[in-house]
Amino acid sequence: MNDNFEKAGELKELLNTREESHLCSLACLSHSAVRRHKEKFKEYDYRQAFATDADRILNSLAFTRYIDKTQVFSMISNDHLTHRIIHVNLVSRIARTIGRYLGLNEDLIEAASLGHDIGHPPFGHDGERFLSELTHACGAGFFHHNLQSIQLLDRIEKNGKGWNLALQTLDAIVCHNGEAHSTKLVPIKTRTFKEFDTLVQNMKNQKICDAVPMTMEGCVVRMADTISYIGRDLEDAIRLGIVRRHDIPETCGHRLGQTNGTIVFSLVTDLISSSLGKPFICFSEKTASALRELKAFNYRFIYKNPVIKKHLSSIRDIFSFLFEKYMTAIEKEEETSVIFTDFLNGMSDEYRQAMSGPEIVRDYISGMTDSYFISQAPEHMRPTPVENV
Repeated sequence: MNDNFEKAGELKELLNTREESHLCSLACLSHSAVRRHKEKFKEYDYRQAFATDADRILNSLAFTRYIDKTQVFSMISNDHLTHRIIHVNLVSRIARTIGRYLGLNEDLIEAASLGHDIGHPPFGHDGERFLSELTHACGAGFFHHNLQSIQLLDRIEKNGKGWNLALQTLDAIVCHNGEAHSTKLVPIKTRTFKEFDTLVQNMKNQKICDAVPMTMEGCVVRMADTISYIGRDLEDAIRLGIVRRHDIPETCGHRLGQTNGTIVFSLVTDLISSSLGKPFICFSEKTASALRELKAFNYRFIYKNPVIKKHLSSIRDIFSFLFEKYMTAIEKEEETSVIFTDFLNGMSDEYRQAMSGPEIVRDYISGMTDSYFISQAPEHMRPTPVENV
């Protein structure tokens, strides 16, 4: 190797050494990263392990498709509504802010934040529910977007070879659960790849999965997921006229604030002050109670609001139609079908032999953007975007 490569390796060691002196004793250091496969010339890469993971996720094809994935509101013609790409970047920013004050590894936090929702199917959690019904009925287990994130990054990207991400990154992604009301998270630090694979396999057979991350950084990302969406979804709903600002419960407004900015600031400040110097991540009791109430408010008046669900029967029908269509194409080996031309062709033999028909269809549909998903349906089945709800 030439001198430049050797200097790059020396630079990385310098950064690793600096981590040991600057990060807190509870942080996951970059040199502790564990990968499934040993990588050639790793010692000559100037990037630390989790920074490399963040770069790989950022440059994945699946990350590019975030831009046209529903967060909460879909089929509404409004350029200022939050899409999945905005949510993911908000999680990354909020989580890194928390991690910086707690002395944790910001590279691991960034990698997990960028990848945590990469397995979300078209049309958000509604699409996740529809796809789960189909996969479970076919014996392919329940569909969970966090598990699919691992599937995409570990077994589908790079034509089935995957990105060989570190265990700690994969663990933080699969253990995120912004929907659960977590008030305190104590990391499980002893997880190995074998235990991780068992965890993932068990999750496929569970309707609800809620595992705790193995690192403090993973716990921060999980908390930041909730912080990033709770106020942002509220602002989107107010913008659409679904709720009004003065509808926010009084105790929530008093404790957390009435705008996304004040809600994020209140939650982040409380999480940092409650977790500083402790071997866990937590909210204070009063803030946790206010957050629970605000989350219940959002579920009742936003996420379960029939006003924004009018198009979902059409979306469900398209999921069923496409699932059956692609299953038939695989069974009949119709190589002119898009599931072959756009997905299977070029995939590794290892992937094609390991995956069942329903799993292949799951992987293809879940990776679609909203618009591509709609375009695959017959014209008469396609819902039309509306200007107002």
